Amino acid sequence: MNRPSRKQALRTVPFDAAEYLFDEETRLAYLNAALAEGDAQAMVTALGTVARARGMSRVAKRCGLGRESLYKALSESGNPAFTTIVGVASALGYTFEMRTAPSNRD
Repeated sequence: MNRPSRKQALRTVPFDAAEYLFDEETRLAYLNAALAEGDAQAMVTALGTVARARGMSRVAKRCGLGRESLYKALSESGNPAFTTIVGVASALGYTFEMRTAPSNRD
């Protein structure tokens, strides 16, 4: 009689996008892609990912916040004030720019 073979459990590790944001061009493209989604929470989360890629302690110090506070504000459940978002962007060396949106008018 043939015994069914035991399947090994699939071993996974959590994905962390911060581990793949090696250079400035990639980080900026990642932030712009999140911003293009039009989802404010996705942008906040992406900003947090870039901050982790750069070093959260260093970013927190530059924007005058505690590291734990910054982690919380930029988490998926965080709801930071716009001043915090602007401060983090500035600490990362970024600025915001407004442009006229493309129109779908005929």
